[in-house]
Amino acid sequence: MYMNEALVEAHKALEKQEVPIGCVIVYQDEIIGRGHNTKEETQKSTGHAEIMAIEQACEALGSWRLEDCTLYVTLEPCAMCAGAIYQSRISKVVFGAYDTKGGAYGSVFNLNDQEGLNHYPIISGGHQQEQCSALLTNFFKEKRNSRR
Repeated sequence: MYMNEALVEAHKALEKQEVPIGCVIVYQDEIIGRGHNTKEETQKSTGHAEIMAIEQACEALGSWRLEDCTLYVTLEPCAMCAGAIYQSRISKVVFGAYDTKGGAYGSVFNLNDQEGLNHYPIISGGHQQEQCSALLTNFFKEKRNSRR
């Protein structure tokens, strides 16, 4: 259910010709944060779906602590986003496609394997993986074809 909402956000990015990644954050069965990639639109390297959703969720709760929240995202978070997840104390991360080029929860490295951190979110990957992967694969295929 919530991964479908993350996919809605990914489609918003796609409509803007952004890399189609979407994210929602849920607290007590309510979506309190939404985001999709905006790097091209904003020309900011931090324009990732997770960052947008985390900022919105913090505003909704009036706190930087997002304990008891679950983050749903269509692609495995990168190192920057995993760091933001760690810093915001999100309890659980559910992602769709694995990111073999930049994933920070198992594909390239696993932030949760670092000893000494004071917070370790529960990680669950591969949810609606085919749908999430296809969206990204088709996006990059079309980009390559349009350059020819």
